[in-house]
Amino acid sequence: MNDKQQYLRLGLFVTVSLIIAFCILFILGGRSLFQPSFTVETYFSSSVAGLEVGAPLNFRGVPLGNVTMIAVSNALYENDVPVDKRRRYIVVRAKLSGPRTEIWTKELEEYVKRGLRMQTQIAGVTGQQNLALDFFDPKAYPPLPFEWTPAYPYVPSAPSGISEILSNIQTLVNSLDKADLQKLGQNLNALVVNVNKKLDEVPVGELSAEALAVLKSAHATIDRLDRVLAQAPVDQTLRNLSSASHRLDDLLGDPALKRTLGDVATVTGRLRKIAESGELDRIVKSLDQTILRADAMIGDNQHDVRGMIQDLRVTADNLRTLSEIVKRNPSGLLIGGPPQKVQMPKEGR
Repeated sequence: MNDKQQYLRLGLFVTVSLIIAFCILFILGGRSLFQPSFTVETYFSSSVAGLEVGAPLNFRGVPLGNVTMIAVSNALYENDVPVDKRRRYIVVRAKLSGPRTEIWTKELEEYVKRGLRMQTQIAGVTGQQNLALDFFDPKAYPPLPFEWTPAYPYVPSAPSGISEILSNIQTLVNSLDKADLQKLGQNLNALVVNVNKKLDEVPVGELSAEALAVLKSAHATIDRLDRVLAQAPVDQTLRNLSSASHRLDDLLGDPALKRTLGDVATVTGRLRKIAESGELDRIVKSLDQTILRADAMIGDNQHDVRGMIQDLRVTADNLRTLSEIVKRNPSGLLIGGPPQKVQMPKEGR
């Protein structure tokens, strides 16, 4: 009886331990088994060294899933393709999981059109690579060409930043290898020799003497300028400028000037209104018609005008004669003509 109780307790302990372990595993990562998942694949034409199965997949730092397979396209899609026509891509498959996986399933094709690409990124300083999703220029990173039908939704890839840097360095090294360094060194040596010869031919003494003369002349010019400034009435000029500035400020602040400007603006506005209303044009036309009528009237009565002018001249002469008579005999204008001459008797008669 005691043995049965011991076995029962042992079995109960083992069962409870398994249940607790299962719960812990479920809490730590087992819940992902019941979450919706979505598998995608991409192709790389360069090395993916450092990327391993189980590496995290993220979108701009947000975890989305893990890498599930890394293989060569020869084994998956190019078994029946001749060797010389095989692409030899690296096929990487990753599983996206989480509550928002359905959104990726529905909108993945549209995201790819807008530039969604997969890229390998180095995690920290360990050298291990992760798989990342991000948006790039679709024209700069077009999809890789292939002839097979992908087993899972396809997301194009983009080269990693490290790969581009290494490629640029390799291109630079290749260009240096192609460069004729020996000939370049000879040209540099010849250039140095020519420069030394030209420096030896330069008259350093004459240049030094000329430079000293220029410095002396500049020093003398500066001294003269100092004397001129010392003798010139600079202070008086500044005071005059200050006084003129104050007067100008007073003039500008005068209310009469403001009223004058306002009146000018008003007159200008009225003239503008007259010009815009067409009244000025009507006045000009009326003046033109009046002048034409006056010209016509003078042309028709030209002889009468001449007669009138002659009569005016005769009248003016008569008035001038009358004024002279009045000056000589003022009373004659009221009484009559001038007095008769009286002849005095001669003596001796």
